[in-house]
Amino acid sequence: MAIGYLAFVLHAHLPFVRHPESDYVLEEEWLFEAITETYVPLIQMFEGLKRDGVDFKLTMSITPPLVAMLRDPLLQDRYEHHLSLLEELAEKEIDHNIHNGHIRYLAEHYATHFNNVRELWERYDRDLITAFKQFQDTNNLEIMTCGATHGYFPLMKMYPEAVWAQIEVACQHYEENFGRRPRGIWVPECAYYEGLERLLADAGIRYFLTDSHGVLYARPRPRFGSYAPIFTETGVAVFSRDHESSQQVWSSQVGYPGDPEYREFYKDLGWEAEYEYIKPYIMPNGQRKNTGIKYHKITGRGLGLGDKQLYDPYWSREKAAEHAGNFMFNRERQVEHLYHLMERLPIIVSPYDAELFGHWWYEGPWFLDFLFRKTWYDQSTYRMTHLADYLHKHTEHQVCLPAQSSWGYKGFHEYWLNHTNSWIYPHLHQATERMVELGQWETQDELEVRALNQAGRELLLAQSSDWAFIMSTGTMVPYAVRRTRSHLRRFTKLYEEILERKIDSGWLEKVEAIDNIFPQINYRVYRPLSSVKK
Repeated sequence: MAIGYLAFVLHAHLPFVRHPESDYVLEEEWLFEAITETYVPLIQMFEGLKRDGVDFKLTMSITPPLVAMLRDPLLQDRYEHHLSLLEELAEKEIDHNIHNGHIRYLAEHYATHFNNVRELWERYDRDLITAFKQFQDTNNLEIMTCGATHGYFPLMKMYPEAVWAQIEVACQHYEENFGRRPRGIWVPECAYYEGLERLLADAGIRYFLTDSHGVLYARPRPRFGSYAPIFTETGVAVFSRDHESSQQVWSSQVGYPGDPEYREFYKDLGWEAEYEYIKPYIMPNGQRKNTGIKYHKITGRGLGLGDKQLYDPYWSREKAAEHAGNFMFNRERQVEHLYHLMERLPIIVSPYDAELFGHWWYEGPWFLDFLFRKTWYDQSTYRMTHLADYLHKHTEHQVCLPAQSSWGYKGFHEYWLNHTNSWIYPHLHQATERMVELGQWETQDELEVRALNQAGRELLLAQSSDWAFIMSTGTMVPYAVRRTRSHLRRFTKLYEEILERKIDSGWLEKVEAIDNIFPQINYRVYRPLSSVKK
């Protein structure tokens, strides 16, 4: 009989990037790469597990921006074109390397992968959300929501209406796409502040996650640390990340993805092929970019990109199986140790960004597949669960107040508020105050209602934590700055036109077509929350 639980949690998120006003925008390929390398491989894994009778359990957030993009016809069309180019390039590589056996073998591997992606993409009529939903309907997958645009809640807490809008718009959007209200929420960046649980409870949320210290430093100190959820006074449960299992995957020093047999992410055909040959498959302006076709393995620490050896998916798959077995062994020993200490069944919660599996760590979906199968067939120490199932079966837990926390650098808010991005917050705060003002606007005029709803969309899009995060990382900064400014400018224009009752209908129609997320939004979601103290 199992003496503990393992809950694998994947956070699938990308910022809302959609540019119908341009023929080509590089940042749209964030979505296309994730579809090819992460989302489709995960669905393929789920299908294989079900086919083989493995009753897997996984918790996964799919954020509202990602849901919206995956169901957007324009982006679906553009992904079709992107995938067609990959298929064409892979076939071209097979012919081009007819006398280079290993490269040809790898090109054939990619061609098969792209063909399999095409088959699944067309089988679900381009709708991957339907594919994910079917596994929630069989109770294998528990899909959580997130903040509407992944806004960073602790930096909005002086405006509870803004936090409420992020939560409630997300819940409404979830219900439109999955047929019911969400049970759980991935709080963006696992960033918690005291009082957030009241808003979550009002939205009907049953549970959320924090990083380890969010629970370890709760008041009173939880008896079972990170290995059991706690209840807040509102009844909302809090799960926290297990450091040990996370380190085995995340750590740049001891984590599995750094193994020499695995594929090297930073050595790509788009940068290495002869220019005229690769030109049709890079950016329209002629600049090189990643194609996703990579022929080399990590090889060893400290080696330059020119010293990398050729990759072999056969041996990397064997290594993924070995690592899955090692992960399972370590969780067995961990559960046995905790069970004897706690004298109750522990739960080990292991959350990760979904895009780690496949995009950054190419072999990640293989690792997960082996882990679910080995767990099902080769051990009986722990049982895999998703978080909703666990709460349904285990209903009594200690009541505590979580500690303020995030899963970012240094565990608090520094990564989203520092010298690189602090300039955005006065503008976001002013826009929030104005949106709360607009939330009380009474009108029956259809054009005004459209403008008010679009103002809500623009504020939500400006609040995305991704823009502040990108500014901190120092990569793609001009794009993040441009997005923040463009949404704030659109909001300000809408605000002024609403007050003056002089709405530019032609301009509004263009903005609605560009920033078309949350078509059912109601601007009144920003009305003041009299029950919440600021």
